[in-house]
Amino acid sequence: MTTTKKRLLLPNTMARTGWDFVRRRDDVEAVAFPPGIAAPEFHALLRDADGIALTSTPLRAADIEAAPRLRAVGRIGVGYDAVDVEALTRRGIPLMTCGTDNSPTVAEYAMFMMLTLCKRGPAMDALVRQGRWSERYAELPTELLGKTLLIVGFGRIGTRVAGRCLPMEMNVQVYDPYVPAEKVRAAGCEPVADLDAALPHADFVTIHCPRTPETAGMFDAARIARMKPSARLINTARGGIVDEAALYAALAAGKLAGAGIDVFSPEPPLTDNPLLTLRNVITAPHMAGNSRESLDRKALTVARNLLSVLDGAPRREYVVNPEALDGGKR
Repeated sequence: MTTTKKRLLLPNTMARTGWDFVRRRDDVEAVAFPPGIAAPEFHALLRDADGIALTSTPLRAADIEAAPRLRAVGRIGVGYDAVDVEALTRRGIPLMTCGTDNSPTVAEYAMFMMLTLCKRGPAMDALVRQGRWSERYAELPTELLGKTLLIVGFGRIGTRVAGRCLPMEMNVQVYDPYVPAEKVRAAGCEPVADLDAALPHADFVTIHCPRTPETAGMFDAARIARMKPSARLINTARGGIVDEAALYAALAAGKLAGAGIDVFSPEPPLTDNPLLTLRNVITAPHMAGNSRESLDRKALTVARNLLSVLDGAPRREYVVNPEALDGGKR
């Protein structure tokens, strides 16, 4: 008797830990696809797919419609703004993310950006390499000690940023209207209910909330103008939360001391993006959540997540849309 294998579509960029885990299963076929695959080729693969793992590839309603056998979708990460969750839920298909696998990685990167900005890392390196040692006192580094950090978003990542900055003897404030003040205080931080009132007092602002209709454009010109000229803004969350034109204007005019930007809108950023011309800006190519360790963790988690659904025992703690498991209509 021949048994049809379950088919998983996996990005060819996914770490080997996930591939190796899937390949241990004799009843599963793993098919590679490039993240930038064109729609016709993508739909041809989706036709026979039982599950799919996604990195940067969007999954829209038309893609889901092209996949009659689809039973599980996994994101190799935590964001899912490029996935039509409602369309999945209508089909009873769970969308699963990687939980806290990259949370420590992003928290470390936010700290790296804060330290790089206040210690003037690239500039200090250039003084040595370019034989400009005598200029080392021209623009002095600053410290984190005693500075006020405002964390916007107190979820998996924001809580870890706080846990790393408190031992650095920073004053940590938190703005998150969805987290009880008692939970923030229990973490050793100060809750703030009014973002606009808190901004003028912050030395660093770091963003750790998802991009939603509520947060898109959250840091516009008016809000950036409330920050003090010595402050620095860090965005490792999503592009579009910060108005890039307004940020450039503030930085170029000396009304903001610096910014660390890992995410842009669009991505990759246009080569003539004026932010890329500023010395008080450090950038990264949407890599804050990626490291050798986190990529291994995420690949293994997404493989386990997809197989758990196909095996009839979904790992519910990773499911974004649990209603898909509890009554979604196929």
